[in-house]
Amino acid sequence: MSLLPYGIARPFLFGMDPEAAHELTLNGIARLQHSPLTCLYSQPRVQDPYALAGLHFPNRVGLAAGLDKNARCIDGLAAMGFGFVEVGTVTPQPQAGNPKPRMFRLPKANALINRLGFNNDGLEAFVANVTRARFRQETGPKPMLLGLNIGKNASTPIERATDDYLTCLDGVYPHADYVTVNISSPNTQNLRSLQSDEALDALLGAVAERRELLAQRHGRRIPIFVKIAPDLDASQVEVIAATLRRYGSDSGGQATHAFGVIATNTTLNRDAVAGLQHAKEAGGLSGSPVLQASNDVIRKLRSSLGASFPIVGVGGVLSAEDAVSKIQSGADLVQIYTGLIYRGPSLVSESANAIRALNRT
Repeated sequence: MSLLPYGIARPFLFGMDPEAAHELTLNGIARLQHSPLTCLYSQPRVQDPYALAGLHFPNRVGLAAGLDKNARCIDGLAAMGFGFVEVGTVTPQPQAGNPKPRMFRLPKANALINRLGFNNDGLEAFVANVTRARFRQETGPKPMLLGLNIGKNASTPIERATDDYLTCLDGVYPHADYVTVNISSPNTQNLRSLQSDEALDALLGAVAERRELLAQRHGRRIPIFVKIAPDLDASQVEVIAATLRRYGSDSGGQATHAFGVIATNTTLNRDAVAGLQHAKEAGGLSGSPVLQASNDVIRKLRSSLGASFPIVGVGGVLSAEDAVSKIQSGADLVQIYTGLIYRGPSLVSESANAIRALNRT
């Protein structure tokens, strides 16, 4: 049990600029994660083993990418009880991201808006941080699984985006339990165009081919997840599902664990926060307003992809009930991010316990 209830720290953090509070928190976790003071935020990991995509997850609740873009806090995040943690998005070269201010809280809606723009220290620094994570160096069963999320540099023309993804895949592959291809951030110009039929087919074809070469080189074949947006209509979801089926299913239509999907990223829709302070800021909206849109996409994907295709649900999880709604919508696993900011680490164990109880009914 954490010795420092998040309710004590939150008013202080919410009194700061959102990005400053974010950096202060990450710096604190990075400094404390290998010390006895980890007890200030650590909690037992709920044991609810789940097999998906050829992997064995300790429980079904993970951290979404975006919180720890540079993979500095993997061990500290592991102490919070996640079954899996996803870090990144990383790009081949370092980039500063968009001008500040670029992160905004909407407390009345339990929401955030960000237009960070894949700010990160680049692939070389990212991989160095991943390899320094102590839990990755241990022999025997790992306490949790690690996903590495990859993207493209803002300066790379969209027609050459595949080059950036392949560069990142080469770099992260030896260190990942799974890799996520992020094609849905609204904060990198034209990135979401990669979700269209021909562009997605070309990208996944290149990624699949490179993954086979890397599997031979490293002696293991890891799954690739594709992260998509919530702002998709039924026909767009079906196009994405059809492409995923081509690369992630065998000739009989059964999932091969080669590919999976993460649904969803942040939304551009502002209907649920209209009139609130900061609601008109550019960027992706996350938190409670995304829950239903994300669940709708999950349901459509499950209907199109069938029962065995790997789906990770993310978006709007602020309570154990929200986490359960992802599973009931068709997700296999659940990720949180904005909920961690609003609720703290207790949300992890609450959600994992609720999903475990659901499985036992």
